[in-house]
Amino acid sequence: MVNKAFKAAFTMIELIFAIVVIAIAIVSLPMMMQVNSKGMENNLAQEAIFGASVELMQASTGYWDANSMEDINVSDYSRVININGDCNSTTKLRPGQINQPYHRRCLDNNTTPPSDANSTIAGIKALEDFENTHQLYTDNTGGEAGYKETNLTISLSVTPDTNNTNIKILTAEVKDSNGNTVTKLYTQSANVGEPQYYKRMF
Repeated sequence: MVNKAFKAAFTMIELIFAIVVIAIAIVSLPMMMQVNSKGMENNLAQEAIFGASVELMQASTGYWDANSMEDINVSDYSRVININGDCNSTTKLRPGQINQPYHRRCLDNNTTPPSDANSTIAGIKALEDFENTHQLYTDNTGGEAGYKETNLTISLSVTPDTNNTNIKILTAEVKDSNGNTVTKLYTQSANVGEPQYYKRMF
């Protein structure tokens, strides 16, 4: 009997199939990297928007102006500053305000102008007290996901509205390490004071 030696080898079809698979992988790799990079950019933009929103929400809890609490010995609630001279000196009401107890009132000193200075009353934070520039992320490792740019900075500024003296505009802007704006959000705060709510005692 004649012993025949058999050698393992690829068939032509298997070779062609392997070449096709490798070609598809090579062609699709740049596209996959591009999609991944785009996803990272979108995640970064979303987190920048979230950070700016948080900054605005925190700042908007402050009093409209450092002078809004000028009569803190009389009331511990924010009052309306009589900017345009439209507060009644007797009722301490602006046109449209409700003349009922515990509703919004103007300051006792109706000539107090709005101030860009920080509040000097302990424990009272006006809008300008929130103005700052700081790093959006404090994680220097790049974050758990590895896509966070740690050089993002966020700045909060408060400026008067040029069209309405009773409005202040809060701007939160996030920039990257090259100084390019990633996102910029705005909100407004009005000179309306705050009401004192009724309290029930049992």
